[in-house]
Amino acid sequence: MKKIIHFTARSLLGLIFLVAGINGYFVIFGLEPFIATSEAAMRMFPFSYLLIAEKSLEVVCGLLLIMNIFIPLALAVLAPIVANIFLLHLLADQSLLLLAIFLMILCPYGVCTSKQLSKPVRKGTLLFLTNLKSYYGLNSDF
Repeated sequence: MKKIIHFTARSLLGLIFLVAGINGYFVIFGLEPFIATSEAAMRMFPFSYLLIAEKSLEVVCGLLLIMNIFIPLALAVLAPIVANIFLLHLLADQSLLLLAIFLMILCPYGVCTSKQLSKPVRKGTLLFLTNLKSYYGLNSDF
């Protein structure tokens, strides 16, 4: 059951970013986008090279997630994009806020369930707490 949930979450995140990236290319080339775009987001990209860079990353990372290769790299690249999407829709344009909240749930879930990412994060946190404990001379266990 866990494998099905992990596969579904990863594939859904990859599909969302693949479709959003392709939709962004429609906007870049002056075609009618097949999914409604946020006007506030489009105002943030006055230069098309920024939009091209972001949408290219979305397409590549979406494909990586769907193909189940380089998952940690794809999630690391998508994390700041997801944070920007969430903050944009929280503060400027609430039209797609539910999608932004959904992405904010899926991306950290992908990090927590990725075997390659979750072990170093846990090990790094434990190492940080151990160093903090020895530096400040704390006797209590964390």
